Amino acid sequence: MAQAAFSRIPSALPYGRQVEFFSRLRDANPAPVTELEYVNAFTLLVAVALSAQATDVGVNKATKGLFRKVTTPRQMVEFGLEALTEEIKTIGLFRQKAKNVIALSKRLVEEYGGEVPQSRAALMTLPGVGRKTANVVLNSVFNFPAQAVDTHIFRVGNRTRIAPGRDVEQVERAIEDNVPVEFQQDAHHWLILHGRYVCQARRPRCMICPVEDLCPFEEKTE
Repeated sequence: MAQAAFSRIPSALPYGRQVEFFSRLRDANPAPVTELEYVNAFTLLVAVALSAQATDVGVNKATKGLFRKVTTPRQMVEFGLEALTEEIKTIGLFRQKAKNVIALSKRLVEEYGGEVPQSRAALMTLPGVGRKTANVVLNSVFNFPAQAVDTHIFRVGNRTRIAPGRDVEQVERAIEDNVPVEFQQDAHHWLILHGRYVCQARRPRCMICPVEDLCPFEEKTE
């Protein structure tokens, strides 16, 4: 019985509460964007690939100078592995990330004419690019309502029951299934920012939360 109870996923908040939840987040931040700094689709792809197990602030510091010199896959290949490794050495796992960025840049040049492809499947064939990275690019550059679920969104989705799920793919599907269409484009931006600055992991800031009264999370803080 205990195992069966544990395996059940709670139902998502009903439609009316979903509308109110996202309306309030939209009122607080009408035009949310990624906190990663980029110039074009390629530089965003690189920035997101570098952001695994690193903060956006740390990635932005490392790429500030890089993106002044390199903005295309061909330029990145010409820049070379050694120079790139030195440029991003302040980021965790920088050696492997540098190899992936050079490899994905070569693939873009050889297979996609130096352009970033506009499909999740194509993006995920690139070295070091997973579903979350692909979804960020599709959403932020190509205006497709893809949901890039990270640890913040996974936590917020389950705590608030906006989009409950056992893993990131279930939460992604729950957002797509439950969040009203008018909020789909910006949903993952609102949720990640909410998780980063308000609904934090160890001590959520419930007293300043604009959706506190809509949230069923029992361990509220004062």
